[in-house]
Parts: sequence; C-alpha cells; structure tokens
Amino acid sequence: MARVKIELPSSFSFSTVIPIRITDINYGGHVGNDTVLLLMHEARMQFLHHFGFTEMNFGGTGMIMSDVAIEFKNELFYGDAITASVLLSEISKVSFALYYKLEKEVNGRMLLAATCRTGMVCYNYETKKMAPFPEAIKQQFTQ
Repeated sequence: MARVKIELPSSFSFSTVIPIRITDINYGGHVGNDTVLLLMHEARMQFLHHFGFTEMNFGGTGMIMSDVAIEFKNELFYGDAITASVLLSEISKVSFALYYKLEKEVNGRMLLAATCRTGMVCYNYETKKMAPFPEAIKQQFTQ
C-alpha cells in the first residue's frame, strides 16, 4: 500500500497557536484523526483573517476544498498547544494549495505532529462554478 508523503516547504508565511481541548480527544485518549482536519480548518481561518480574507471573500471570490492529505507523525493530547504553520502555494488559474505543519513543544523542542495539504479551488457560490484565482492575491503571495 502506498503511503501519503507530503513534502513541506522550507518556510511558512503564517503561524498560530491552537490549544487542544478535552472535546478533541477520542476514545484512544489522543486527538482523533477527524479533529486534525478541524485543526487545519481553524489554522486556515486564522491564516485568511491575518491577511484580510475569508473563505467566502478571497479577493472577490470564494474558495472550496477539493482534496486533503494528512500525514500523521506523533500523537496530540489534551493540554498540548500546537503551533500550526500555513503557506499558500502552487497557484494555478483557478486553484492553489495550502500546506500545514502542526507541531507541539516537548522538552523545549518542537515535535512534528502532522504534515498536511489541502487543494483549494476558487469558487463562486452564487453561480456554483469555479472562478479565476484573483490576480491581486497572486501578486501578494508570489512576491
């Protein structure tokens, strides 16, 4: 069986800290795989907010997720605070990728918990069709 392998970029344009809540813990006593997707969503929302955007207004268009990949590296537990780093990359005519690095501090060192990637498509929610990637945003993220 082929395993998912995500090549992370060498640097990220945004980082935020997200605490792990008791409601994030599953019956195995650690963060569930479904919760990692929710953590990515929170990191994406904070990333967009930091740059003055939302998922519904990304330079005049919306966005929708087309695919997701998560490579689990280490467990997360209640009380951990993850540092979620995000980078926008791979811009095309109508789509782009967001890379995520989820880490936690253990004994003064950052330990990688997950590497993630979402494929995002620019999307017009009124017409229910793909939309062009906004040129002004392309210039902002490719400088």
